[in-house]
Amino acid sequence: MEAQKNNYLFKITAIGALGGFLFGYDTAVISGAIGFMETKFSLTPSLKGWAVSSAILGCIIGALTAGYVADRVGRKKALIITALLFAISAIGCLLAPSFTLLVIARIIGGVGVGAASMLSPLYISEISPAEKRGSLVSLYQLGIVLGIIIVYFCNYLVAQAGDEAWNVAYGWRYMLGSEALPALLFLGALFLVPESPRWLSKNGNNAEALRILEKLNPKEKAIEIHQDIQKALQQEKGRLSELFEKGFRTAIIIGVILALFSQITGINAIMYYAPEILKSAGFGVDSALMQTVLIGVINSIFTFVAIKYIDKAGRKKLLLWGILGMIVCLLVIGGLYQFDALGGPWLLIFILGFVACFASSLGPIPWVLIAEIFPTKVRGVAMSICIMVLWVGVMLISQFTPVLLSDLGPSYTFWLFMINAIFLWVFTYRMIPETKGKTLEEIEMGWKK
Repeated sequence: MEAQKNNYLFKITAIGALGGFLFGYDTAVISGAIGFMETKFSLTPSLKGWAVSSAILGCIIGALTAGYVADRVGRKKALIITALLFAISAIGCLLAPSFTLLVIARIIGGVGVGAASMLSPLYISEISPAEKRGSLVSLYQLGIVLGIIIVYFCNYLVAQAGDEAWNVAYGWRYMLGSEALPALLFLGALFLVPESPRWLSKNGNNAEALRILEKLNPKEKAIEIHQDIQKALQQEKGRLSELFEKGFRTAIIIGVILALFSQITGINAIMYYAPEILKSAGFGVDSALMQTVLIGVINSIFTFVAIKYIDKAGRKKLLLWGILGMIVCLLVIGGLYQFDALGGPWLLIFILGFVACFASSLGPIPWVLIAEIFPTKVRGVAMSICIMVLWVGVMLISQFTPVLLSDLGPSYTFWLFMINAIFLWVFTYRMIPETKGKTLEEIEMGWKK
């Protein structure tokens, strides 16, 4: 019986994590297509930038609105809407007769990414037992990483299917359109998952909530969790202003700081611009691209490390050690540039070290914490605020990293990221509580003490 419950839990968690897979897929698919799109539509540099960044605009819109939708119609229906957005975007990109319609399709896909970045961790956190919640929510981050790696492979296969002229005419469409397959798989699979029991309880459907909890937990444990949910809901006001009252105010500050600083401590600068950074250090083009794939592999491996240890070592301990490792790597990377010591493998080694430290801490853990620290009645809206801030951070890094590298130089750019990481380490040490092994209701009660 226990094995059956675990299998059911893993199945619905994996379906929820497909939102992360589509997040990674949609974010990275443009990298293989943009060169052919540039030729096809005779894009100026500004229009080329708009083709890429238009999706980020959609992400901000999706993150900002998804919480409200999830609180109104339920987590499951909101995820179904998100899957439809992914599918519409992919088909729209495949068939777009003009650049304007292509951008509109990209924005729609961005709305899906932004919504999924809030809804998938939210859903997984609300169905997961306390002792497994960290590792299960971390599957969402693993989904992102796998989506990125697989779309790189798909882009490569499409590009190899024809010559340059074929790719300019058709190849980029098939790259962008390929997302329809996992999107439709996600859409169909969502009809197999239950609604969040916490959302059901919030909306008065206690019998169905208890039935779902009993499918996920032993009966006695399910009844206990259901009683805790009821007790917490009775004490909540359900108003957004509740987040800014004493206690919960700390939770929203933690969520916003984690979301923002997970993006402005250097990871996206490395992920977006790794080939350029490595080429500037003297690596050849093919070598730089190959090492970018290696960065993706390291990212995947150390995400598994986080999944294994997040519910054993705890969120806070992994964050502190991971961020400390990032600080050391950023210090050395900046020093290698400053003292022109770029010969040999050291730059690549410390970039890989930075990615490993990030993937085992600041990659998955913010998703876990943001999904578990807020009260049930306003969890959707509170997460929307945090994830919107995260996407603003992504947009800032994508826009200003080239400027920083050009004006400050690589050494001071990486040291600036190091200063951000030092601030985040101190903030984590002083402000973030350990939530390992606690139910969502126990975490909520902790803010009120």
